[in-house]
Amino acid sequence: MDARPIKGRGASSNPKNRFETLEIEFDPDLDPDELPRPSTVFLDDASRSIITRNSSPDVGFDVSVNPYRGCEHGCSYCYARPFHEYLGFSAGLDFETRILVKRDAPELLRRELASPRWEPKPLAMSGVTDPYQPVERRLEITRRCLEVLVEFRQPLIVITKNHLVTRDVDLLAELARFDAVSVSISLPTLDVELARRLEPRASHPRRRLEAITTLAQAGVPVGVLTAPVIPAITDHELPALVEAAAGAGARFAAYTVLRLPGAVAEIFSDWLATHFPDRKARVLSRLREMRGGRLYDPRFGARMHAQGEFAEQIRRLLEIACRKHGLERRPFSPSAAAFRRPGEQLGLF
Repeated sequence: MDARPIKGRGASSNPKNRFETLEIEFDPDLDPDELPRPSTVFLDDASRSIITRNSSPDVGFDVSVNPYRGCEHGCSYCYARPFHEYLGFSAGLDFETRILVKRDAPELLRRELASPRWEPKPLAMSGVTDPYQPVERRLEITRRCLEVLVEFRQPLIVITKNHLVTRDVDLLAELARFDAVSVSISLPTLDVELARRLEPRASHPRRRLEAITTLAQAGVPVGVLTAPVIPAITDHELPALVEAAAGAGARFAAYTVLRLPGAVAEIFSDWLATHFPDRKARVLSRLREMRGGRLYDPRFGARMHAQGEFAEQIRRLLEIACRKHGLERRPFSPSAAAFRRPGEQLGLF
């Protein structure tokens, strides 16, 4: 892969799709600066259902809604990149420039929640890509989905790294009245320059802290997800991240250690070679120490959990910081007690 960075992008090329036999290669003699800069294209997703079910014990939810596939934020480490390969795209630049849009998501969601087969349980938004990525400002698909969730008082877990979540504070506060929502703001670093390189189109770290404050003041249970923790890059920031989040009004803090499934290993290794060539070997070595000698352990029950002495140091560091600043170690768990199907009661008469 060409290690030269592309402004505003996390990946610098398109690695081969593992499911495809064809791939495009540019002439190596071409000057990368003369190649066209990749632009973002939005494609309609014709999915006929919207609630995705999860059977893995590694994540904290069983069902999720993803209004978008692919993500403009362009985070070089994003574990969701390989999902784009199932669509015939690359996990590299395609993931952040070929965004599939589920325009019918609110209508599909209403239909599925209204079904008597739906068993009320916390629904995550999103389980894969960020529901508040930049295009949401214009399309408002996530907001319209939230309006449906409020109508049903459906419990919700939101995970985002975009200040745009504050636009919907009115709907989130309404769910909070029934203990039916929890918001996690993803914030792996307070270093502005590092954030720009690591997450080129996500909100400024200061803006994410402001989002925590806005949500907390509205009574929405909100916390910080210090993810991913990158050894030799961000791990030393954990105490400062927890302190900043607590000062902003966070109720809880959680973390995950960087994981590099499939093509993400190549993309992130390239990112390290570009931005931290002096630390690349150390970072990858630490990851292998925590993943049984590999960069990624795909086994159910192990994917999200790092092991070993260094992983234990990270766990204790966060635990001590949370204790010091009075934060819970686990995200707030939304309740399904208030769930209702609009019009259902009238059907009894």
